[in-house]
Amino acid sequence: MLFRHGCSSLWTAYLKPANCYRLFSSRGQSNEHYANIDWDNLGFDHVSTDYMYTAKCYQTGEFSQGSIDPLGGIQIFPSAGVINYGQGVFEGLKAYRKENERDILLFRPYENALRMKKGAERMCMPSPSIEQFIKAVKQVAMANRRWIPPPEKGALYIRPLLLGTGSLLGLAPAPEYTFLAYVCPVGNYFKEGSTGLNLYVEDNIHRSTLGGAGDVKTISNYAPVLKAQINAKNRGFSDVLFLDSANKSFIEEASASNIFIANGNVISTPSLKRGTILPGITRKTIIQLSRSLDYKVEERDISVEELSKAEQVFCTGTAVVVAPVRTVTYKDQRFEYRNSTVSNELHRILIGIQTGVLQDTMDWTVPI
Repeated sequence: MLFRHGCSSLWTAYLKPANCYRLFSSRGQSNEHYANIDWDNLGFDHVSTDYMYTAKCYQTGEFSQGSIDPLGGIQIFPSAGVINYGQGVFEGLKAYRKENERDILLFRPYENALRMKKGAERMCMPSPSIEQFIKAVKQVAMANRRWIPPPEKGALYIRPLLLGTGSLLGLAPAPEYTFLAYVCPVGNYFKEGSTGLNLYVEDNIHRSTLGGAGDVKTISNYAPVLKAQINAKNRGFSDVLFLDSANKSFIEEASASNIFIANGNVISTPSLKRGTILPGITRKTIIQLSRSLDYKVEERDISVEELSKAEQVFCTGTAVVVAPVRTVTYKDQRFEYRNSTVSNELHRILIGIQTGVLQDTMDWTVPI
């Protein structure tokens, strides 16, 4: 397979990127080749890039070596397990350019690989090894290097997927699986950006239940939130904040992000102990980062009534990063938060680490 921009093969492109891209002139200025898109107005929408990664797993339980192929559709039968029974999990992580425009950093890919492995076990699926997952992410990022936004313009969102693509009729694990990854350049997930989100507390529709798979990043967890999300957005809200299904009294998470509240030097976030909340990697990062900054961090049940007393509220996630919340509406009450100093500080430090501007003392970033 010929590779674009003058490379004779993908292997050459992966191992010797300097031969495939004009990176620096003799004066040290970047001549990086970028895709022809409006980098100043990136949202969180699909953009067709160049390549994707694909690997197969058959009866042996082992995944094939995998390959980089032109981005396109995948062919599966109507009887595929993922179509009929929702047997699929996915991940999301980002690649960032450093200020020199040449060096690329991934953020905590090991955590994503581990979460996919745990999710696959819950959904009765084989999973790629940690090593194969990370290698695939690196390869697909490098193959689509020209789509990685310039510094401070966004990030390259990487979406690994594990799907039951084998055919079956009765309810059972699929006989064949596909592991793939594609990428997309992205900016802010919410159009509100740093101005603050407006959340609506949903107390009738629930994201997950006790004993379910709420703590798994499975594809079947996301369509059920759409009705509540659409209703909220039609009323002018940014997103939905879900309550626990057992008591309808404790906050859990938003449609695609975890939530935190802050009072003074204390930062609190809902506990994972019920198994109904996705263990977000950004959530874990913010907990670790906050403790390193001498905040007291609590993982506990947080009643919806506590939102009325919170000084600051913010959401976290790979897509949203750290987003301040401006208002939360619950029934006929509207709580306002004018201060976002904690989330702004955490956002600045986290982005600084992810882009290489600040020193990574935690070994969270992985250079490609």
